Amino acid sequence: RSSLNESSLWRAMRSFFTLLFIVTTVCGFAPPCPRNLKGGLQQLSAVSSIEKDDVCTIQILMSDTGGGHRASANALRDAFDTLYPGKIQCDIVDIFTEYGPFWPYNDYPALYKIMAEYSFLWDWFYHFGSTPFGLVLNEFLMETLCFDSFQKCIGRPSSSTDKRADMVVSVHPLCQDVPLKILSSLDTNGETRTPEARTTPFVTVVTDLGGAHPTWFNKNVDKCYVPSDALYQCARDRQVDPSQIVQYGLPIRRGFWNQSSGKEKKDPKTIREELGLDSDLPTVLMVGGGDGMGGIVDIAKSVGEKLGAGSSTPAYQMVVVCGNNEKAKTALSQINWAPGVKVNVQGFVNNMDEWMQASDTLVTKAGPGTIAEASICGLPCMLFSYLPGQEEGNVPFVENSGFGKFSGDPQVIAETVSSWLASPEKMKSLKEAALNAARPSATLDIARDLADIVFAAKLKSKENAKQLVRVQGRG
Repeated sequence: RSSLNESSLWRAMRSFFTLLFIVTTVCGFAPPCPRNLKGGLQQLSAVSSIEKDDVCTIQILMSDTGGGHRASANALRDAFDTLYPGKIQCDIVDIFTEYGPFWPYNDYPALYKIMAEYSFLWDWFYHFGSTPFGLVLNEFLMETLCFDSFQKCIGRPSSSTDKRADMVVSVHPLCQDVPLKILSSLDTNGETRTPEARTTPFVTVVTDLGGAHPTWFNKNVDKCYVPSDALYQCARDRQVDPSQIVQYGLPIRRGFWNQSSGKEKKDPKTIREELGLDSDLPTVLMVGGGDGMGGIVDIAKSVGEKLGAGSSTPAYQMVVVCGNNEKAKTALSQINWAPGVKVNVQGFVNNMDEWMQASDTLVTKAGPGTIAEASICGLPCMLFSYLPGQEEGNVPFVENSGFGKFSGDPQVIAETVSSWLASPEKMKSLKEAALNAARPSATLDIARDLADIVFAAKLKSKENAKQLVRVQGRG
């Protein structure tokens, strides 16, 4: 990595010292798990309990610190639209960008990119924020500085209604402690911020995979959805009761659902043709993440050289998805590749499901969503980087599940991928292990549970309103 220029160094140092004070690391918080909803809400089979003209509203709290949080929110929204068309409206809000009171809170996505690029910053803040002192300090500062502005967000009219949301869902680490206290304040007309006084349902859907920051887990939530055994244990370590924890998998984009559409699943060769690829060549997909993180240029060069050696005609093809990294895309597009490999360079793509289904193996950073989606497609994963802390646990998740390896060395990556493709037996074993780790129905399973909760809450609210009218009438 080249040395920091003066501008980058100033931005990094400014971020470091400011965030040292704030200690609200962009790694995130999350609540604990489910308890019975106050008032004895029962999880009813919803549609039959709600009148035709009733619409339930769910506010989903997130921030664009990485692409996974918004992708998860959009996936849940799409699942509601698929399972309960017209019954549930979602209000997806980047609570920090839109309601952060001042810098740095209202500039978290930009700070995330700086810290992800200079990972020593991320590593320090992540682990300091995991200490008992860091957790207490973060909670205090967040409540002191952000409570009033965040209350405007959570109290705002939701979707097409004139009332605040019937339920709040967090898909971001920094959206647990303060939102829970805000709901308690709103539900009691300002009498208390004690989370136990809350009556509005609140659920956390954890979007990490093999490891997560302690702040993801808060024992005062109604439900906490986790994707793996490792995160189930993380929730238990934070005193989340087993009755609150639900383990389905990660919410993923519609194209990866096992019930995503009525059309039949296409053959990989057909998908390759539609994408403009050679239908017969073994295909390596390389992904740098939506934010373009990772040393994708050097890795692509090494893999391309290895695959292209020893043949005067194409024997393999490689697709490199650079995300928003325009410099990487330009650099790779200008390379004269060896004749033994065809190379297709892409920027940001919205049809990752098709690119994965067209491929034989994946080279990627250890992002949780990408790993979950790859497993559904049966793709062996060659991991080359991770964010310290939260993504570090994704490496053993893949390796222990038997469908991939990790190395930050471009030459090792090239050798490993080449050896996989040269062995049909190895490829079969890796593919079977990936499919065994897959959880393709997780998004729909989570959405069904959330729908039961919000429909029950809506029904309870209507019953309480009717009872109040009767009492007033008698008076």
